[in-house]
Amino acid sequence: MALRGKTAEEQIYNFLIGKGMTPAGAAGLMGNLYAESGLKPTNIQNSYEKKLGFTDETYTAAVDSGAYGNFVNDSAGYGLAQWTYWSRKKALLEFVKARGASVGDLETQLEFLLHELNAGYAAVLSVLKTTGSVRAASDAVLLKFERPADQSTAAQERRAGYGQTYYNKYAAGAEKGQGTMTAKEKQNRANIVAIAESFFGCKESDGSHKKIIDIYNADKPLARGYPMKYTDAWCACFVSVVSIRGGALAVMPKEVGCGKMIELYQKLGRWQENDAYVPAPGDVVFYDWNDGPNYAATDNTAAPDHVGIVVSVTGSTIKVIEGNMSNAVGYRSLAVNGRYIRGFGLPDFSAVTVKAPAGTATRPTEPPATSTGSNDTQGAGMPVVGDVVHFTGAAHYASANANSGPACKPGTAKVTQLALGAKHPVHLIAQSGGGSTVYGWVDLADIQGATSAGTAPAPKMRVGARVKYSGPLYRDSNGNGQGKAVNGTYTVKYHYPGRKCGVHIDGLGWVPESACSVVG
Repeated sequence: MALRGKTAEEQIYNFLIGKGMTPAGAAGLMGNLYAESGLKPTNIQNSYEKKLGFTDETYTAAVDSGAYGNFVNDSAGYGLAQWTYWSRKKALLEFVKARGASVGDLETQLEFLLHELNAGYAAVLSVLKTTGSVRAASDAVLLKFERPADQSTAAQERRAGYGQTYYNKYAAGAEKGQGTMTAKEKQNRANIVAIAESFFGCKESDGSHKKIIDIYNADKPLARGYPMKYTDAWCACFVSVVSIRGGALAVMPKEVGCGKMIELYQKLGRWQENDAYVPAPGDVVFYDWNDGPNYAATDNTAAPDHVGIVVSVTGSTIKVIEGNMSNAVGYRSLAVNGRYIRGFGLPDFSAVTVKAPAGTATRPTEPPATSTGSNDTQGAGMPVVGDVVHFTGAAHYASANANSGPACKPGTAKVTQLALGAKHPVHLIAQSGGGSTVYGWVDLADIQGATSAGTAPAPKMRVGARVKYSGPLYRDSNGNGQGKAVNGTYTVKYHYPGRKCGVHIDGLGWVPESACSVVG
């Protein structure tokens, strides 16, 4: 598979992520490779250039042509990892010859590097695939794989520092707007996410999803001339409606089919095929539920089944908001390079101005430090193991991704397992006397509020809750800028406990939590 990226370092990072390494693991390894070779695959150890009479380029060419026959035994460090010992150089030479590649080919050296890690450094590879610490990854590579003469604390700190630079650029950068974004692009992305979140809680069971279908059908011309029905699958329709509301159709094209939507991004030159890409807020992620078990090492190229909009990236966890997720607008958490990722549509948010939803111009860009219940949680509406919930569905499943399951009765049940990202992400066991017969995996949309007691749960303040409120609206969560008065029942869009006006309702404005009555 061809390397992806505009620069060698970007190609290396994408390759390593594609092989299942965490962002911290890939960055820690890259910091060591930079210390060894400057990430240059044709690099020959500097002290040997004069001794052997070669430059990087002439040495590589001579080895490739056979004019120089002492590559294995000359003790000169070479390549990304500065392979030096005769047996490792011999193995490298045999590896590249078997592939008909140059000894200085970047992709082939990366494949050989992974081959070495798999064959003889399993403990190091395990760290690179599991750690969230750049320093831990860097030290594992330095002390157990590279093992240079200088393994001092200073050397460890220096190499970890190189790795942190790559992490900040390619991993943490996505979380913070990818570092190089303009203020306009960051705001556009934030606005798209805010529009998407304004639909949170819309669901088929109460017909509230119909307004999404109506907005789509009212925007002419329709994609392929097809008017959506309320009974159609509506995940792509949801993404399209977010774009319509934001005035972003020029860069975020509308469609009602996932496959056709991918084709539109491909025509725009804004399609990212690499499953291991670290997205930014506002990027569009596509799924294929039939992804194979070796997903971390392969690129999923099958037909897409589902689509959503990236809300945030924290470490190696992507938070997504989706329409038609268990028949509702809800959140999903998945790992970078996780299973089921088909690829990403990348709207060019620098080329448009995205309209913010009404009343959200002053939406905080991040949750306050004192918040314990903001919308930036494991997934709004997602219970935790041990919660007792009210199950409203009529079916349960033998596995979290089963296509069909037997009927069961609704009632009170206890959460025993979670499978974030699955079709049926919550495992329930019926509670005695609660009326339910559920014993299996169920849809998130079929669960109502949680409680630690065995009684029917009382509704509580949360993102997605329905509240009654009568009083003035405020410009921000600190109670500044009092505006018009409203009176009615509204949906909570943002919740910042502890703030004077910590509840944001229906895209209208901020109101005091103490003045709200939670009704559902």
